[in-house]
Amino acid sequence: MKRSALLLVLSMLLGCAGTAGTAAPFNPRIGVQLWSVKDEIKQDFEGTLARLAALGFQGVEFAGEFGRYGDDPAALRAFLDKAGLRCASAHVGLAQLSGAGFGTTTRFYRTLGCNDLIVPWERRALSVEGSPQVAVELSALAARLAALGMRIGYHNHAEEMAGSVGNTPWDILARGTPAQVILQQDVGWTTFAGKDPVAYVRRYPGRSVSLHYKAKFAAGTSGTPIIGQDRTNWAGLTAAATSIGGTAWLIIEQEEYPDGMGQVEAVGASLRGLRAALAAH
Repeated sequence: MKRSALLLVLSMLLGCAGTAGTAAPFNPRIGVQLWSVKDEIKQDFEGTLARLAALGFQGVEFAGEFGRYGDDPAALRAFLDKAGLRCASAHVGLAQLSGAGFGTTTRFYRTLGCNDLIVPWERRALSVEGSPQVAVELSALAARLAALGMRIGYHNHAEEMAGSVGNTPWDILARGTPAQVILQQDVGWTTFAGKDPVAYVRRYPGRSVSLHYKAKFAAGTSGTPIIGQDRTNWAGLTAAATSIGGTAWLIIEQEEYPDGMGQVEAVGASLRGLRAALAAH
């Protein structure tokens, strides 16, 4: 990674420190997957989002929890605007985009100002046999959503990365879908599966519109699941994301909470760890 490029990325990341009200906009922005705070957000939806904004997150990725706003996306958007947050994207199952659900789902998220819908998991996509059909369905949805100014994407777990590079279910999905289909790589699960997340960003240029930044160790190893306390090359990954991946959002996701950490506390630690990891290079 060239020093000038790293300094630019670092200055952008440091520029988002502090409260959301004082955060300087940059590309890519930093968001948080709300599954990371799934328990705390159910207890206090608005308070939890306010705490995330205060940490410096610029956006959120929804995962089906909307507090008291489940039937009122306009009010939810007003709340996000007041908090200084954007809807980066949303995890939406394929079933929610079939039949009458397509119109209901797209109206909700368009009102929310969210244009990127990411399929978080699909059983058929876990195998090389089932992935081609999922690719066909994602391609069809991409065409329908494009007419609304929206995009579809897919998010991996370890199973989609199983097999040799070039022949994984993830590769089949990538090759079987048009360029506008987002490949939302979860770099934690990619690492767990023994693959190189940087190489996969480079393998499919322009398709990493959003990435899940998660600290996870390869199967059979252990460590602390906080970004910056793991072995991921965060500087190299961020360089590839910004220069090759076409990345608009770096989305931190936390699934493990070490040392009795609270959920918001843990994602805050990962955000600080990411900044420190980049500053060290």
